[in-house]
Amino acid sequence: MKAFLPWLLVLVVVLALNALRLRALGTVVAIAWLVYCGWTWIRPHRRSTDSDA
Repeated sequence: MKAFLPWLLVLVVVLALNALRLRALGTVVAIAWLVYCGWTWIRPHRRSTDSDA
């Protein structure tokens, strides 16, 4: 359940912004979240130098 908490929080924020007629800001939040998720999925993983010793 912890893994879904950030997703649910972003969903609630976007829905709240849409309800407040701030759709442009809601769109920006949604796109920023998708870019962040894509970046964390695509980015190269850093190698730990401590475990290699």
